[in-house]
Order: sequence, then structure tokens, then C-alpha cells
Amino acid sequence: MKVCHCLFAPLFMVFAAGSLPAVEPIPDKLVVLTFDDSVKSHYTVVRPILLKHGFGATFYITEGFDFAENKKSYLTWEEIKRLNDDGFEIGNHTRDHMGCSKENLDKIAEQVEAINERCEEYDIPKPVTFGYPGNAFDEGALPILEELGIQFARRGGSPEYSYSKDRGKGFAYEPDRDHPLLLPSAGDARPDWTLADFKRAIEQARDGNIAILQFHGVPDIEHPWVHTPVERFEEYMQYLKENGYTVIAVRDIAKYVDAEKSRPENIWTVISQRKAELAEEQNAGE
Repeated sequence: MKVCHCLFAPLFMVFAAGSLPAVEPIPDKLVVLTFDDSVKSHYTVVRPILLKHGFGATFYITEGFDFAENKKSYLTWEEIKRLNDDGFEIGNHTRDHMGCSKENLDKIAEQVEAINERCEEYDIPKPVTFGYPGNAFDEGALPILEELGIQFARRGGSPEYSYSKDRGKGFAYEPDRDHPLLLPSAGDARPDWTLADFKRAIEQARDGNIAILQFHGVPDIEHPWVHTPVERFEEYMQYLKENGYTVIAVRDIAKYVDAEKSRPENIWTVISQRKAELAEEQNAGE
């Protein structure tokens, strides 16, 4: 039988040109869960709830604070390994919970590599996502993180919203407008949050935007200003389940977004536009 190779040539050319879609369309109700600071309750409380619902999540690991001595409040590396084996993502939060300020740029690589080495020691994949400690960042950190193999990095709700005054408010991640190494948190849970605060964050997950949520301990004994009560957390997760949300880890954003291609020309443009919109809203309400 003679095969007509001309029939296959166009298809080959399409593959060779890379023009077939590499990512899936972003569905509405796409939520990302993140948990910071290696808190013990991530294992004892959060883990069973997430497993029950079949949710993905990223745990941002640091050996800062009194991680080494206080195993009542902080995870062991054996527990971190178990979270990885359960299918959750282990992300990098620096060894010492060091803020990525301009003054610390020369220390970032060492801080990140220290966690990478611990992950290798426990047969955990090298982290490909990063959580900014204290949500502080300097633009100079981006090329350093990229060189270290970080694909996505999550910040907080600032500078658009005030960390201290706005009770954890934030914006959803907008691919092509937000840099993949500056993913905003749509919500940074606080102890006085209600379901209404949670819904305000996750309802931004529409029209191609992804709502990234930031939690700390459930409970968080050492850092009560970012504590989430167990009953509230159970309520939030049940709401996601009952209302058909897709819940993933930060690394899974790559299923929907090409981090190499979805980059704004100026990282500050979207931030400045949001701040201007918030100022207009405030002035209109006065």
C-alpha cells in the first residue's frame, strides 16, 4: 500500500511549529490553596480535611522561627515527606523565613538552595514554586528565583491592599497581566474572617482568573494574627466542595498557564492600575 506523505506533512508542520495549545483553558472556579511556615497543624488538621475532599495544595516550607526545636508547633521533615507522598506540593519558603528585600538579594540563592537540599535529603522533588516570606518582595528577586528554577512565586495582597488595614484582601491572578513570579493572593486568611470574607476571595475565580488563597496555621499558635480557627477552615473547604470548585496546588497552574509566555512587559502596570481603581472606589464612597 502506498502512503501519501503529503497528507501528513501539514500535521507535522503544526507540531513542529509548536502551534498546538500547550495548556488547557482556565475554567471558572479554579482555586489554589497555599499554606505557609511549616506549621504543625498543616499535618494534624489540614491534611486530613484536604484528603477527605480530594483537594490539591502547596505547603511552603521554611526552617525559620524555632522550627528546629519546637516540634509541638512546627512540622518534622518526616511529616513534610508524608505530605509530599500524599500528593501535595512542597514549595520553597527560604531556610530562615527571610524577606526578599533589596538588602537581602545576595542571600536569596543560599536560602532557597538550603530548602532544596533538605528536600533532596528526604527524596522530595526540588521545589518549582516559591512563597515570599512575609509577602515582601523586591523586583530584583525575580531573575534570581528564575535562575534557581522557580516557575511560579506567590506574594500577598500588597502592595494593592494594605497588609495591616485591609484584613487579608487581595486580587485574583490574571495571567498575562501578573508576572508568574509575582502571583497575587486573592485572600490571606485572618482569624476574624467569616465565610463572607472567604467568598469574596474565591468568587474572583472567573473570566480566566485564578484565585490563590493564603493560609497559615489551622490553628496557628505561634502567629495568632494569621490564625484560622479549625471550624472556619472546615466551613471554607466544605463550601468549595459543595459549590464545584477545582482546587489545585501552585505547581498545577502550569496545566493552564505557560509561565514562559504569560509575562507582562512591566510588572508594575497591573499593580498600579489596581491601586488606582481602589483609590477611585474609596473617593466615590466618601
